Amino acid sequence: MVLNKNILVVEDDPDIRELITFNLSNNGYKTHEAINGELGIEKARESTPDLVLLDLMLPGIQGLDVCRIIKSDQNTKEIPIIMVSALGQEEDVVKGLETGADDYITKPFGVKVLLARIEAVLRRSLGSNGDDSEKSISIAGISIKPRLREVKVDDVIIENLTFSEFQILYLLASHPGWVFTRYQIIDKIRGDNYPVTDRSVDFQIVGLRKKLGKAGKLIKTVRGVGYRFIQPDEK
Repeated sequence: MVLNKNILVVEDDPDIRELITFNLSNNGYKTHEAINGELGIEKARESTPDLVLLDLMLPGIQGLDVCRIIKSDQNTKEIPIIMVSALGQEEDVVKGLETGADDYITKPFGVKVLLARIEAVLRRSLGSNGDDSEKSISIAGISIKPRLREVKVDDVIIENLTFSEFQILYLLASHPGWVFTRYQIIDKIRGDNYPVTDRSVDFQIVGLRKKLGKAGKLIKTVRGVGYRFIQPDEK
């Protein structure tokens, strides 16, 4: 377990907030609380927590906007965010991930599930997925540095990649020529049994290609299967 980490809980329901903070404290985490989006943003900037648990249905600034603001701020953009919401439809999950969330948990949830998700996201943010996740890549004009979370195309830094977009690009570029199904991509970047269908990967790929510009053509669609990154000698 990733211990002694600070978690900011942004939740307006006092009972749910108390339940979450109680269980986090009992499992070795330090907690901060915010009852609305404005306070959540303020505390994220002040304390730079290791992770934010963010409710979507908040008074004032809604959770999606809180996520956008945190992820667009140079000082807080690297803080992992797990969205917690009663909205569990696929489009709600996709929208949350596209906004920059690192995970999405639907209410009601079990404490063990919540703790497992938190630990998984913290380990990913710390680069604890094994040696491969630390290796820099340079291929076809694209440079990827996992430790810096930096992507360059022809020496120009690509800004505003979401966590999922970065992970997908790194996965594909580190295995040029390999074909990954959509579900394999989900399993690789999120872990087994992540509750998002294959359509969400398509959304992430569209956003990734757009941000990469001309280099987006390096990610090929394999009809009926998934995606692959072209091999260096491939035209």
